[in-house]
Amino acid sequence: MSPSISQKERIVSLDIIRGLALFGILLINVGAFKIIIEGDPLPDFSGINGIIRTLIEIFVEKKFFSIFSFLFGVGLYIFASRAENQGDKPRLRMVRRLLALLLLGIIHLFIFWGTILPIYSIVGLLLIPFYRTKISTLKKWIVGMTIIYIVSLTLKIFLPSLEPIRPILDFFSNDLILIFIMFLAGFLTAKAGWLVQIQRLAKQIRWIQIGTLLLSIVFSLLIWNASQNEDNNVDLLIALGVIPTTLFYLSTLFLLLEYKPVVKLLKPISFVGQMSFTNYIAQSIIGTSIISLIYLDVVSPKDVVYIAILIYVIQIIFSTIWFKFFSMGPLEKLWRFMTYGKKN
Repeated sequence: MSPSISQKERIVSLDIIRGLALFGILLINVGAFKIIIEGDPLPDFSGINGIIRTLIEIFVEKKFFSIFSFLFGVGLYIFASRAENQGDKPRLRMVRRLLALLLLGIIHLFIFWGTILPIYSIVGLLLIPFYRTKISTLKKWIVGMTIIYIVSLTLKIFLPSLEPIRPILDFFSNDLILIFIMFLAGFLTAKAGWLVQIQRLAKQIRWIQIGTLLLSIVFSLLIWNASQNEDNNVDLLIALGVIPTTLFYLSTLFLLLEYKPVVKLLKPISFVGQMSFTNYIAQSIIGTSIISLIYLDVVSPKDVVYIAILIYVIQIIFSTIWFKFFSMGPLEKLWRFMTYGKKN
């Protein structure tokens, strides 16, 4: 393996992962850009459309949002620690940043009903007490929350008749819990300084990669079988497979991005990730416009793939050009202004 890449390149690596996560999120969101009302035709899930839908369920659904959530936790800790190093009050600055995100997320709701931004801001506030927490305590929280999440999903699959505690199981198997787990995992990763120790930790990361690959294969087969048989538990199986598959993706990407040629090859994607806030919101605007312009009555899985690729190519080109003239995305600059109250 080549010598460990520099701190500057490490940030580029995070931007690449963030940019890739945005494409996965896009594959999920495109279908939601078209609101289906009563009387509208429903998407066709037969033939190739059914295969595409199942592949998205196996490899994409919830996984890339989880990667994005992990990186959000990483970014929030880095933001707070930098604020503290500059003599600022990190927790108060985190509150202001997250409340600004909440406001922008509420505005985005008028554009796209499925925006994740308000949820991110609210769940993000729960990270504030963990800023001074010991690394060992963070690990215990992550393990504990993960066990509760997995056990809740498992009980819902194998003991569906547990009606008295069903509301409790529903709460602890909710996507909000998954988001919180990934936020904590990202927060811990940044706090422990693991992002700049990838080469030193390569052996442990490979073991994580191998173990989670095996689990991902098992869940992929289970999800495929459940989807083909129209099993009611398919959504629960998808949720159970999220954490191992997300860990496999992250471990693989962290190892690959230790190689400078890989970083160089994927550099255009880093520009998408560098202005991920702008691009996330832009995706809903561009996607809705495309669907309206081509008069799509229904968005099939094939349409989702075509539209997602088109939007992503547009964003790679636009982001690359943008950073030739500016150092920050437009909405990132607005968010920064709302966070600090000054132009800097």
